[in-house]
Amino acid sequence: MEDKYQDEERYFKAKKKVEQIKGFYGNLMSYVVVNLGLLVLNLVTSPNHLWFYWPMLGWGIGVIIHGMKVFNYMPFIGKDWEEQKIKEFMEKERENQKRENWK
Repeated sequence: MEDKYQDEERYFKAKKKVEQIKGFYGNLMSYVVVNLGLLVLNLVTSPNHLWFYWPMLGWGIGVIIHGMKVFNYMPFIGKDWEEQKIKEFMEKERENQKRENWK
Protein backbone atom coordinates (compact mmCIF):
# COMPACT_ATOMS: atom_id res chain seq x y z
CA MET A 1 0.00 0.00 0.00
CA GLU A 2 2.85 2.35 0.84
CA ASP A 3 4.47 1.62 -2.53
CA LYS A 4 1.32 2.74 -4.32
CA TYR A 5 1.24 5.94 -2.27
CA GLN A 6 4.89 6.67 -3.08
CA ASP A 7 4.29 5.99 -6.79
CA GLU A 8 1.35 8.40 -6.80
CA GLU A 9 3.39 11.02 -4.98
CA ARG A 10 6.26 10.67 -7.47
CA TYR A 11 3.79 10.87 -10.37
CA PHE A 12 2.25 14.10 -9.10
CA LYS A 13 5.68 15.63 -8.45
CA ALA A 14 6.79 14.71 -11.97
CA LYS A 15 3.55 16.07 -13.44
CA LYS A 16 4.02 19.34 -11.56
CA LYS A 17 7.60 19.62 -12.84
CA VAL A 18 6.44 19.07 -16.44
CA GLU A 19 3.83 21.83 -15.98
CA GLN A 20 6.53 24.18 -14.67
CA ILE A 21 8.76 23.42 -17.67
CA LYS A 22 5.86 23.99 -20.08
CA GLY A 23 5.15 27.30 -18.36
CA PHE A 24 8.76 28.37 -18.75
CA TYR A 25 8.86 27.53 -22.46
CA GLY A 26 5.56 29.38 -22.96
CA ASN A 27 7.05 32.41 -21.24
CA LEU A 28 10.20 32.14 -23.35
CA MET A 29 8.25 31.89 -26.62
CA SER A 30 6.10 34.90 -25.67
CA TYR A 31 9.26 36.82 -24.81
CA VAL A 32 10.81 36.12 -28.21
CA VAL A 33 7.68 36.87 -30.26
CA VAL A 34 6.68 40.02 -28.38
CA ASN A 35 10.19 41.44 -28.33
CA LEU A 36 10.66 40.80 -32.05
CA GLY A 37 7.40 42.68 -32.59
CA LEU A 38 8.60 45.54 -30.40
CA LEU A 39 11.89 45.65 -32.31
CA VAL A 40 10.08 45.89 -35.64
CA LEU A 41 7.65 48.49 -34.25
CA ASN A 42 10.53 50.56 -32.87
CA LEU A 43 12.53 50.42 -36.11
CA VAL A 44 9.50 51.33 -38.24
CA THR A 45 8.11 54.16 -36.09
CA SER A 46 11.19 55.79 -34.55
CA PRO A 47 14.48 54.34 -35.80
CA ASN A 48 16.44 57.32 -34.43
CA HIS A 49 15.27 56.62 -30.87
CA LEU A 50 15.79 52.99 -29.87
CA TRP A 51 13.68 51.96 -26.91
CA PHE A 52 12.90 48.28 -27.64
CA TYR A 53 15.76 47.03 -25.47
CA TRP A 54 14.23 48.35 -22.22
CA PRO A 55 11.24 45.98 -22.18
CA MET A 56 13.52 43.25 -23.58
CA LEU A 57 15.92 43.76 -20.68
CA GLY A 58 13.23 43.86 -17.98
CA TRP A 59 11.30 40.87 -19.24
CA GLY A 60 14.56 39.04 -20.02
CA ILE A 61 15.62 39.25 -16.38
CA GLY A 62 12.28 37.71 -15.43
CA VAL A 63 12.66 34.93 -18.02
CA ILE A 64 16.15 34.13 -16.73
CA ILE A 65 14.97 33.96 -13.12
CA HIS A 66 11.99 31.82 -14.17
CA GLY A 67 14.31 29.41 -16.02
CA MET A 68 16.74 29.24 -13.11
CA LYS A 69 13.91 28.40 -10.74
CA VAL A 70 12.33 25.77 -13.02
CA PHE A 71 15.64 24.06 -13.79
CA ASN A 72 16.86 24.23 -10.16
CA TYR A 73 19.71 26.67 -10.62
CA MET A 74 18.39 28.63 -7.65
CA PRO A 75 18.35 26.09 -4.85
CA PHE A 76 17.41 28.71 -2.26
CA ILE A 77 14.09 29.47 -3.92
CA GLY A 78 11.15 27.18 -4.38
CA LYS A 79 9.46 24.11 -3.00
CA ASP A 80 12.49 21.82 -3.30
CA TRP A 81 14.50 24.08 -1.03
CA GLU A 82 11.63 24.21 1.48
CA GLU A 83 11.26 20.43 1.53
CA GLN A 84 15.01 19.95 1.90
CA LYS A 85 15.12 22.37 4.86
CA ILE A 86 12.13 20.71 6.52
CA LYS A 87 13.82 17.31 6.25
CA GLU A 88 17.05 18.80 7.60
CA PHE A 89 15.30 20.31 10.62
CA MET A 90 13.34 17.11 11.26
CA GLU A 91 16.57 15.10 11.19
CA LYS A 92 18.23 17.50 13.64
CA GLU A 93 15.24 17.22 15.95
CA ARG A 94 15.34 13.42 15.73
CA GLU A 95 19.07 13.47 16.64
CA ASN A 96 18.39 15.79 19.57
CA GLN A 97 15.67 13.47 20.87
CA LYS A 98 18.02 10.48 20.61
CA ARG A 99 20.65 12.35 22.65
CA GLU A 100 18.04 13.30 25.24
CA ASN A 101 16.92 9.67 25.53
CA TRP A 102 20.50 8.53 26.18
CA LYS A 103 20.88 10.85 29.14
